[in-house]
Amino acid sequence: MPAIIGPVQIINVGGGIVQFGDSLYISPKSNSKSTTGQGAVNSGGFIITNNGLSASNVLDTSLVDQPNVGNN
Repeated sequence: MPAIIGPVQIINVGGGIVQFGDSLYISPKSNSKSTTGQGAVNSGGFIITNNGLSASNVLDTSLVDQPNVGNN
């Protein structure tokens, strides 16, 4: 069913699909893993982070965390 879309402003698309109009099946898939120290990826207007000791465990013993193949 068609729709009327007004003004659109897209600032950033970091991997994915932007769809306007009809679609039957859209299923974007991605997975990633990041390792950061405590308080490293906080976001907001006013942040106070007090860290006594910060350490990140980068040893990953699992072979598969979240498979993309066959995950429809």
